[in-house]
Amino acid sequence: MRSLMESIPNFSEGRRPEVIEKIVSAARSVSEVRILDLHSDEDHNRSVLTLAGPAEALQESLFRTVEVATQLIDLRGHTGEHPRIGATDVVPFVPLGETSMTEAVEAARTLAQRVASELEIPVYFYEEAATRPDRRNLEHIRGKGFEDLRDNISADQERVPDLGPSAVHPTAGAIVIGARGPLIAYNVYLNTEDVKVAKEIARAIRHSSGGLRYVKAMGFEIPARRQTQVSMNLTNYRASSIYTVFELIKRMAEAHGVLVVESEVVGLLPMQALTDAARFYLRLHQFDLDQVLETKLMGD
Repeated sequence: MRSLMESIPNFSEGRRPEVIEKIVSAARSVSEVRILDLHSDEDHNRSVLTLAGPAEALQESLFRTVEVATQLIDLRGHTGEHPRIGATDVVPFVPLGETSMTEAVEAARTLAQRVASELEIPVYFYEEAATRPDRRNLEHIRGKGFEDLRDNISADQERVPDLGPSAVHPTAGAIVIGARGPLIAYNVYLNTEDVKVAKEIARAIRHSSGGLRYVKAMGFEIPARRQTQVSMNLTNYRASSIYTVFELIKRMAEAHGVLVVESEVVGLLPMQALTDAARFYLRLHQFDLDQVLETKLMGD
């Protein structure tokens, strides 16, 4: 049985539908790959695409999307709240079913070799594909973003890429490729324009600042909504659950005299995360996934 994997490439474009559609069309051009989700955000100026398929087909589909993004996205004029170093900013491989993490790492490195050689884009490996401990963390690789990397990649030995040229692509920057387990991209919106509140909450809940073990978080302004956002990646939703994070942000916001307006999931999440939240908020006794109608139907 061929290796089955998911990938969630992030592109630095969320405002031009025609560009996003061309990237999606490139992904769709490989018949064995399924497009599971697309999430575009104008404030972040970023699109997140979710794909799944056999390893080789998925690699081909991803290469085609990176190639199109390289042609159509110019970081020199890019603006947006989300930090980025590349037109295609990050490409993770996530093993599904019986597929091993080793296979996902191999797929990541195979794609990286092609991107570096054919598109001449510097590549950094992260998470399970990282070749050095200080590059496991995506935020450490991104640093201060495209402009800072452009100015320092060749002069600073710490910024030398794992593959490709020691100079950013003039318009497409660099790319981070790796392999990891499933995570939940989760945002919480606050009814305040004071970004200091969102940043303070993000600092308090993220692991790197002493917060929850499997939470990465940043605070952003969302001018179009006249709100702020706590933007997160939950890298182990069982150990740091979505409802634990929501309740903590809610209490901290209230301490600032601020309310949570709503929250959102970017891309897909495991059904277990939602049933865990239902079990917590509804105080369900011995509730199980087998009690979900759709689960039974899919099983049949």
